[in-house]
Amino acid sequence: MNFDEFTGQVQHRLELPGTGEAVRATRATLTTLGERIQEGEASDLAASLPMEVDYYLTGAVADHGQRFNWSEFVTRVREREGMADPDDGADAAYHARVVLDVVAESVAPAELRQVRDQLPADEGWESLFELVDAD
Repeated sequence: MNFDEFTGQVQHRLELPGTGEAVRATRATLTTLGERIQEGEASDLAASLPMEVDYYLTGAVADHGQRFNWSEFVTRVREREGMADPDDGADAAYHARVVLDVVAESVAPAELRQVRDQLPADEGWESLFELVDAD
């Protein structure tokens, strides 16, 4: 999948008005995920993604392996996406799920399992993979 196909899928599934919004949702989700997982795992996951997208997991992240909870993940995604209202957390979480679902179509299942293994096994983090599991 190339960059246009990737962002097109995100845009279509989220019913966003333009590519810019799809890129923002992708950047917000993957940069925040890249902050949460270890650098090596971020690089492994990024390797199968379009070059313009893999940067968000690796190059855009100053500090990998940070320890923060699901609520903080959603807050960071919401803020990076430019959602000003804290009540937009549900939308930010859904956007992250959709982006991860598109990522799942581009990477080997083993890579996604390794990412999951780095995240706590609680309801919030498991919900990140809700759409992936439904496929």
